[in-house]
Amino acid sequence: MPETLKPSLREQQHPLIRQLADCIESTWKSFLDLEPYHLPAELGYVEGRLEGEKLTIENRCYQSPQFRKMHLELAKVGANLDILHCVMFPRPEYALPMFGTDLVGGRGQISAAIVDLSSTNRDLTLPDGYREGLAALPAANFSQPRELPEWGDIFSEFCLFIRPGSAEEEAQFLDRVKAFLEIHCQQALALEPVSSEEELENILAGQRYYCTKQQKNDKTRRVLEKAFGLEWAENYMSTVLFDFV
Repeated sequence: MPETLKPSLREQQHPLIRQLADCIESTWKSFLDLEPYHLPAELGYVEGRLEGEKLTIENRCYQSPQFRKMHLELAKVGANLDILHCVMFPRPEYALPMFGTDLVGGRGQISAAIVDLSSTNRDLTLPDGYREGLAALPAANFSQPRELPEWGDIFSEFCLFIRPGSAEEEAQFLDRVKAFLEIHCQQALALEPVSSEEELENILAGQRYYCTKQQKNDKTRRVLEKAFGLEWAENYMSTVLFDFV
């Protein structure tokens, strides 16, 4: 499998980001039949400037029979900001939730950590298999929960959004992401694809709703606009971060 992500950036980032990136890829490779997903060459590795600091973005993407795109993005701004962003986009014939996780760190501390399996059903409820698997996980006890954004109706009742308060909480978050991923991959492998036009359209409508809401993340958009300009930021948000078919 060809490598599209230089290992150097990952090695420069916060340890939890390195550990989570490794965990995501190893879990994908354990469960799924991966093939490369090719982004436009100019968007795989990007450098810019943000308020005098070097901004580097590196993307790695895969696909599988169940997922049209599995996107792992790492970004670094100077020595003060580290970011991990990951979303799995199901193929239209698979009625699966959207897996997403993000880490944001600055000056050696993780300030935001989120993971969720977001429903794409019209009523925004997760399938029974997911609800049972997620409900069976150990209770998540974190000292600093964070509030979801106003546009966050896409997130499930199992969404975990925190500021880790210790190394133990960082490890607990990492374990929780791995558990979410394993449940997601297991459910995907067990699911039969749909074939009717109505079912396909419902799945696509759910994914479009998810992506449209995620594109409302003003913090991400402002960073990209400052570094690369309005047009580039809009193109990156709509074709790399949250594209839909």
